[in-house]
Amino acid sequence: MNKEAWAQHIYTTLSPLYPNPAPALDYSTPFQLLVATVLSAQCTDERVNLVSPTLFARFPTPESMAGAEIEELEAIIYSTGFYRAKALALKELSQTISIKHHGQVPDSMEALTALRGVGRKTASVILSACYQKPAIIVDTHVSRISLRLGLTTSRDPDKTERTLALLYRENQWISIGHSLNRHGRQVCTARKPACAVCPLQKECPKQGL
Repeated sequence: MNKEAWAQHIYTTLSPLYPNPAPALDYSTPFQLLVATVLSAQCTDERVNLVSPTLFARFPTPESMAGAEIEELEAIIYSTGFYRAKALALKELSQTISIKHHGQVPDSMEALTALRGVGRKTASVILSACYQKPAIIVDTHVSRISLRLGLTTSRDPDKTERTLALLYRENQWISIGHSLNRHGRQVCTARKPACAVCPLQKECPKQGL
């Protein structure tokens, strides 16, 4: 099986198992998803979802968060880790959205990644979940699974994203990113992958690693 056929086999095997490509973060608006995704860096989605209700009750919009006292932001998001850097990023990106984008979260990769604290992964979350634009979300789980399954040889997320974009059609991008993420969380975990129950076990070039 060549690489392209293997990539499609992975897609047809995993996508039916993880049919709902929605973020695990709680949100009501594109702005709230953007904030939650920034907070999820080096933090679990579960922890962010515990913090979000208080944060969004106090600062539900870019305009309100742009005017927040930095100390109050830090206190609310403290448990997500790196709270000082995250608070600064949230306040600055809120100011940029309020002034430059008239309170609307932008819908392009270029504009999103120009915001403080927003990289390609975060931008891809917004593009795919809020604007239904084709994007591949490459996080630590997708990077790990892509290596184990032989889809890529690089640990660099940008290179992995480019490789996956060549292997899959645009209308598959959202689904494959979601499927690889969920499979990495639930089956092909970092320390003890559950190879015995993996539907790709027989063909996997890196099984058990």
